[in-house]
Amino acid sequence: MPHVRVNGADLWYEVRGAGEPILLHHGYTASRVNWMPVAERLQDRYQVILMECRGTGESDHTEGGYDIPQYAADVVGVADHLGLDRFTFGGHSMGGGIGYWLALEYPERLERLVLVAAIPADGTGPATPLREAARRRRVERDVDAMLRQHRAMRIRPEVETEEWFADRVRHILECSDGHFDGGARTMSELRAGERLGEIATPTLVIAGAADGLLRANLRDFQRLPNASLHVLNRVGHEVAVHAPDAVADVIADFMEHGVVTAALLMERVRAAEVALAPGAPGAEGDPATSNAAVAT
Repeated sequence: MPHVRVNGADLWYEVRGAGEPILLHHGYTASRVNWMPVAERLQDRYQVILMECRGTGESDHTEGGYDIPQYAADVVGVADHLGLDRFTFGGHSMGGGIGYWLALEYPERLERLVLVAAIPADGTGPATPLREAARRRRVERDVDAMLRQHRAMRIRPEVETEEWFADRVRHILECSDGHFDGGARTMSELRAGERLGEIATPTLVIAGAADGLLRANLRDFQRLPNASLHVLNRVGHEVAVHAPDAVADVIADFMEHGVVTAALLMERVRAAEVALAPGAPGAEGDPATSNAAVAT
């Protein structure tokens, strides 16, 4: 698999398919595996780029650089390597935090933004005791406890198999200490909530109805001025794993049609009313169109 040297790190990436580019970034302590089911469904329509951030998967376990600004700069570096001036970015969980940063600091590079179960833009997240418990299980390599937690949160037995859980735990144990600690810290330090109104990039927010981040996702969606929303039933945090067909279809629809909101529809209604006002070109009674039929 190819690697590229970006900002002092050898980062793993893969390009699948051809067409308009979509770069997919995984979440905290994850890897390409968490996006793969959706990538496989989109690669016949788009150029799908998968990457793994420093400290995870097959990318370098560097000494530093484990914060969202650096992760975002690494995304831009991979895009530069591939010659992509503009691209659609899809980020899951922590990858969504990277997406916020890209939209705020590199808006000229983004064609669209897809946020999937994104971390809260204001930096709130799991309570400190939960984070500390997760850290303790990793330090102690308590695989049994980690597996018990995953099993307790199983929603889709057809995809959340014992093999899937074992692989997920392996990724958590194998990521670098820098990523595990730095990733948790940088997610809690993200302070983008008050700036979401600045994001003009067309944005799609995808959330799981059974995800603990749903309320935060809905709150952040309401702050975005140019965004559509899709919430999936019986789906938890691993949205792309739980419902890959639905996620791929929603992303493809967004790629084709962009943002469609109630505000946009009302603008169209008002424009139609103005166009049909007495005396307006094309209005009923206008000599130029007096024989025209107007459908409603």
